[in-house]
Amino acid sequence: MSRLEVLRRCDEWLCVRMNAGLRYGAVLHLFRAVSWLGNGIFWYALMLALLVQRGVEAFVPVLHMIVVGVISTSTYLALKRGMSRPRPYQIISLVKAGAVPLDAFSFPSGHTLHAVAFTIVAVSYYPALAPILIVFTLLTASARVVLGLHYPSDVLAGAALGAGIASASFYLFS
Repeated sequence: MSRLEVLRRCDEWLCVRMNAGLRYGAVLHLFRAVSWLGNGIFWYALMLALLVQRGVEAFVPVLHMIVVGVISTSTYLALKRGMSRPRPYQIISLVKAGAVPLDAFSFPSGHTLHAVAFTIVAVSYYPALAPILIVFTLLTASARVVLGLHYPSDVLAGAALGAGIASASFYLFS
C-alpha cells in the first residue's frame, strides 16, 4: 500500500469516527451553531465590535481582516473548483451530513481557512483575544469534520492556507 493510500484511509477513518459524534444531540447542535457562526457572522461581529469599542484605532486591523478575507475567499473558491473533491457524506456511506454545505466541494475547508487567517490577524493586533479566537477556530475546524462536510486533510489544508495568507498579508500591513 502506498503512503498516499495510507493517508487517504486515515483521512476516511478519522472522518467516520468524528462524524459518529452526531448521534449525540448536543454535539450536533453545538457544531451546527459553530459552523453557522463560522459562515462569517462571528468574524463580521468581531470586526464591528472592534470598530465600536476601539473607534478609529481599529480601522487598520479591520481593514487588514477584510483584505485577508477577500484573498482567502478567492483562493479557496479557485482551489475548490480546481480540485472538485466530493464531500465525505457524498461518498462514504457511514458519514452523514450534519449541516447543509455552502458550496459543492470539500477541498479545502473555507471555514477553517478564514478562521485561522482571521485569528492570526486579529491576535496580532489584540493579543488578549487569543483565548477566545483560538478556541473558536479549533471548534470551527472540528465542526467541519464532525458535520461530515470535510475530511481532516481538507481542514489541515485550509488551516495551512489561512496561516500562509495571514502571514503574507503582514507584508502589506507593515
